[in-house]
Amino acid sequence: MSLGLARSLFGRMVWVLLTGLIVAQLLSMAIHRHERSQMLARTNSLMAAQRIRDVVKTLESIDSQSRQGIIAIFHEPDFRITLQEADSDSTLIAGQSDLLNPFLRPALQELLGVHYVIRLSNIYANPHTFQVQVRLQDGSALDIHFRQSEEILSWPSHLLLQLLILITSVLGVSLIAVHWVTRPLLRLAIAAEELGKDIHRAPLDERGPIEVSRAAHAFNTMQARLGRYILDRTRMLAAISHDLKTPITRLRLRSELLDDNQLRGKFEKDLDEMEGMVHATLDFMRGVDQQEPLQPVDIMALLESLQADAEDMKQQVDIGGVALYPYPGKPMALKRCISNLIDNAIKYGEKAVITIQDNTEQLTLIISDQGAGIPEDQLEQVFEPFYRLEQSRNRESGGSGLGLSIARNIAQAHGGNLVLQNASNAGLDAILRLPR
Repeated sequence: MSLGLARSLFGRMVWVLLTGLIVAQLLSMAIHRHERSQMLARTNSLMAAQRIRDVVKTLESIDSQSRQGIIAIFHEPDFRITLQEADSDSTLIAGQSDLLNPFLRPALQELLGVHYVIRLSNIYANPHTFQVQVRLQDGSALDIHFRQSEEILSWPSHLLLQLLILITSVLGVSLIAVHWVTRPLLRLAIAAEELGKDIHRAPLDERGPIEVSRAAHAFNTMQARLGRYILDRTRMLAAISHDLKTPITRLRLRSELLDDNQLRGKFEKDLDEMEGMVHATLDFMRGVDQQEPLQPVDIMALLESLQADAEDMKQQVDIGGVALYPYPGKPMALKRCISNLIDNAIKYGEKAVITIQDNTEQLTLIISDQGAGIPEDQLEQVFEPFYRLEQSRNRESGGSGLGLSIARNIAQAHGGNLVLQNASNAGLDAILRLPR
């Protein structure tokens, strides 16, 4: 089982069911085998005792001269009989056989009675071969070596086949059942992941078992509330930013009536900064509430167009690597995201170097510059709206502080992320990761 499957709920449930099934069946087979062995041992022991009794009774009923002929009739490869003078001092090979076959001695004593002295042992430590000595009434000793069937300890092939069929059938049903149970959770996980990309995605199907229906309903309610909250916030901030354009325009007109050129210049500079912040805020809101549809984007063509735009403005943008496949994304949003990163690299590091790393799972764009970098404790803070490293609000030195926020919002809307990292030699790397 692969690592990914083992960490999933589906894989773990299958593993638990399969392990429990195999353990239960092995224990059941072990109990069945033990009971079967006991039954066969009891039956075989009774049959062997009956055969020995027949031999003893037959030999007791005839004279000693005729016994060898009768012995030859009973003699078989697995049932060898010898008749000899009794030797009370003789010892038997191996130990008591009662531990290996507890049924043979009781069966012999029951069938032959208390008039016969019986010695029983297991020879050569073989659990299937036994030696039985019976003292006849005339004092002679009957020595019988016989072998029981090895079927007692064997595993029947049909039982193993039944186990295989049972495990296969139950496993198949378990896989279907587990898939049926975990499928709603998988749909919920996919919906939660897509929610970060598109807050206006279609709601989940609320049909199914009560627990699944409740979870889907709760998710749809949460999505609707988030959508309304983001829409209300976006409309409010966009309205505020839009409404600010009117007084800014009036102030600009009035500043032109000032006779003091120096004072008029200061007013116009402040108004330009305010107007720039309003436009940046509107761009930020559009990035948050982006309704642009997904479509295949030729990343190389997009980067080359941004490179050409930069060259027209006498700026340097170098591209290394190649995008293997078109990326399914929002073209205008991606252009705004990458453009913001290129502008930052050129503004603070003279030029931008774009390194492309692409595979079937993820597209990575690294936009590097040759600037001074950013203090480690502020690498994350610079993504906050309106946060700037410079204390001044001069657009010429630091901009409005929304470029990185817009870029990260766009990256996250595509299910990816944007992080900053100081380069080992000099400069800053903006790493844009977009999952395919």
